[in-house]
Amino acid sequence: MFEAYFGKYLEDQGIITKDQYQEVVVASQNAKVKLGLLAVAEGFMTEEEADEVNDAQHRLDKRFGDIAVSRGYLTDSQVGALLKKQGDSYLLFVQAMVERNILTLEQIKDYVKEYKKAEKLSDLDVEAMKSGDIDNIIPVLLRNVIIAPIIKDYIALSARNIGRFIDRQFRIGDVSIVDEVSAPFVSAQVLDGDYKIFTGFFGEGTAQKLIAEAYAKEEFEEIDMDVLDAVCEFLNCNNGLFATKLSNEYVDIDMLPPIMKDTKTSIKDESNIVKVPIYIRDQHIDLVICRESKWQLD
Repeated sequence: MFEAYFGKYLEDQGIITKDQYQEVVVASQNAKVKLGLLAVAEGFMTEEEADEVNDAQHRLDKRFGDIAVSRGYLTDSQVGALLKKQGDSYLLFVQAMVERNILTLEQIKDYVKEYKKAEKLSDLDVEAMKSGDIDNIIPVLLRNVIIAPIIKDYIALSARNIGRFIDRQFRIGDVSIVDEVSAPFVSAQVLDGDYKIFTGFFGEGTAQKLIAEAYAKEEFEEIDMDVLDAVCEFLNCNNGLFATKLSNEYVDIDMLPPIMKDTKTSIKDESNIVKVPIYIRDQHIDLVICRESKWQLD
């Protein structure tokens, strides 16, 4: 997930173009990180040593790891650890940029430092985001806002499902507590029982359509009730998984019928609306959550 935030930072700063960013994202989706890049990124080898082993591979019918071990650059245990990380999404992103001569490894390292400073992130924050583990990432993204634990759990579960069903490269913006959210299209559902929670996607039609098409696995010609219905199907799936999680904790929750609005709609609740900006292919939509409150939807 870190690559989505870092990549957008590079684009916003004019360091890479939007087309380059998209090219790198596509290239990194069906690849494996080369062992040499991994070894350098982990600090096990220098770039010169990795280049030497890569050159040797052109002359020897041996794997990178075998050659590196024979020359004393890596141990067997280090090779094993590196092999487990070949699917690392951030390193795949880095590899795609380096292979296309967009940025060098040294440039990437320098820009990561600048990004950390700009976003006021610690080394631990960055490592948490690079891990790809939502349970590690969400506390970093929510570090500046006070939210009830059950809402944090809901955001984390929703993030996992958006990444799983909708878009692996989605981003979460700055989460805030607000009094009102308005949008021309709304797909929502209320959870009722031991807790009463309003959940919904508020946004422009384009973002709703992207969610609908990704989840339903079909294209929609226009933004209509069929699109909102498909988004509600995703929301229902998401909320069903959340209800199951709560039931395992002896909390009873029922899911009420979906709410779909294709005209400008607002939800109001003084200082109790959690607004989670979601960016799917750079299209913005807000995940809106209210708990145990008297929200007003009109």
